[in-house]
Parts: sequence; structure tokens; C-alpha cells
Amino acid sequence: MNKKRPVNLDLRTIKLPLPALTSFLHRISGAALFLFLILMLYTFGKSLDSEEGFNEIKGMLFSPIGKITTWVVYSAFIYHLVAGIRHLIMDFGIGHTIEGGKRGSIAVIVVSGLLMAIGALWIW
Repeated sequence: MNKKRPVNLDLRTIKLPLPALTSFLHRISGAALFLFLILMLYTFGKSLDSEEGFNEIKGMLFSPIGKITTWVVYSAFIYHLVAGIRHLIMDFGIGHTIEGGKRGSIAVIVVSGLLMAIGALWIW
């Protein structure tokens, strides 16, 4: 291994190719879903505690902040799902070339973007 090679760790100056960016966003969406799991379990538990708890959570979810939060969780789930399906397809040997990786990344962005827009219409 060449130890004299230049090392650039400034993420703001690195130009990632599209497949690397979609893979990076897949990891970020998975971490976000893990963190949102705490919120989802809390709201689920509170809604099952009593009728008052259910009505409180229902009121929170119908507020503008609740709808935005719901859409963010939904969007993270949709992106993670679509990118995960792409990774599963790649496990079968489809799309391992540079061109196939670009096409798969574009498909992930387009499909997840459409599903996120449909989800926004559904929530509002």
C-alpha cells in the first residue's frame, strides 16, 4: 500500500459519484429510521394506553408538525426500502457495471421521489 498518497478527508470538497451518493443516503435513512423508532414506539404505546392518550396522539399527528414528522419518517422508510431493493437486485448480479450502477441510482431517486410525493399528497 502506498503510504505517500494524498488523503482528502474534507467531505465538502469530495465529488461522489451518483451510486456512492445513493448508497450513502441509504445508510443515513437507515440510521434515521433507527432513531425515529424511539418516537414511533412512544406514540404507539401512548395511543394504546387509554382513550385520552389515543386522542392526544391523534391530535398531534393531525397538526402541521405531526404531518411533517410523519412525512419525514415515511420518506426515510420509502427511500431505505427502494434503495434496499436495489441492493438486493445487485446481490443477484444485476447492475454491477458502472453504467448499471448509475441507472440503478437514477431509478432509486426517481421511484422514491415519486413515492414520497404520493405520500405527501396522502398525508395532506
